[in-house]
Amino acid sequence: QLQLVESGGALVQPGGSLRLSCAASGFTLDYYAIGWFRQAPGKEREGVSCISGSNGTTYYADSVKGRFTISRDNAKNTVYMQMNSLQPEDTAVYLCNAVRLFYKFWGQGTQVTVSS
Repeated sequence: QLQLVESGGALVQPGGSLRLSCAASGFTLDYYAIGWFRQAPGKEREGVSCISGSNGTTYYADSVKGRFTISRDNAKNTVYMQMNSLQPEDTAVYLCNAVRLFYKFWGQGTQVTVSS
């Protein structure tokens, strides 16, 4: 079965950190571009960060630049997103997707809640 599974979401206090994982099964992530998105209640889904499948080029939304870091470990078939200095406005369901040619996969998401 081809799927992406996110993990690592939790309840964290403002200023805290989390590392999200996006693991693939049934296919290899090596040549896929991977994106992290988030969706808060009542808001549009927004792109947070992405990493290319070719040379590892990364991109970050302005709202997370300098706080979030995306990386990939092809040996583990997993992409990570380190999130530091979390704020309440970062609260959302975080989803990853993998895109290559005509193929696109989405995970189910993992909840991140930033609250004191």
